[in-house]
Amino acid sequence: MKKSDIKFQIELDEKSLPKAITWDASDKENEGLESTKSISLNIWDNLNQSTLRIDLWTEDMSVVEMKRFYIDILGGMGQTILNSTGDEYMSEEIKDLCDRLVRHVNEENKNVK
Repeated sequence: MKKSDIKFQIELDEKSLPKAITWDASDKENEGLESTKSISLNIWDNLNQSTLRIDLWTEDMSVVEMKRFYIDILGGMGQTILNSTGDEYMSEEIKDLCDRLVRHVNEENKNVK
């Protein structure tokens, strides 16, 4: 059986807030640690029938990047729902939400200039 390892390294500041985030995966195309500004990890807890979440981001991640990151996550969830369950309704609802959020962020960014 094949195994794959995914590793995250979090460098914390004096207040224990993420200063730098790096990651590596044994199946990743490029070797070595790669830097990122944010991670969002969700784990299904079978015992409690609930989701455990870890959301970390560095101070240099902008608000616009954070919003785009979460819109991308939601879009990916919609596709995963479709692929794993075949539930087209849920998938389309999530896609529609993402489309509305993209319009919102784009409109918001127009007004910032």
